[in-house]
Amino acid sequence: MKKINLVVRVLAVLLLIAALAACASTPKKASTGEYVDDSVITTKVKAKLAGEDWTSPFKISVETFKGVVQLSGFVNSKEQVEWAGNIARGVQGVRDVKNDLIVK
Repeated sequence: MKKINLVVRVLAVLLLIAALAACASTPKKASTGEYVDDSVITTKVKAKLAGEDWTSPFKISVETFKGVVQLSGFVNSKEQVEWAGNIARGVQGVRDVKNDLIVK
């Protein structure tokens, strides 16, 4: 009876460890919580950019990974490149911005 209880406890601990390890992040993969946070950041940046008169949400792509926002696409001037970067930096949770916007 004691062996059965011990085996059940060991299996429960191993299952718990496996579940926690599955939620951990790696250098190329965000954890579940980080993925949700990144999705929220992306949505906020897109919403702020869409609220600007000069931007088109279809011309600027926003992606976020572990708090780093990457902007890509096309704008009409260098000022718009800087403005979009500043908008992204102003969103809570953004750690860095990779501004790959191109002036057409």
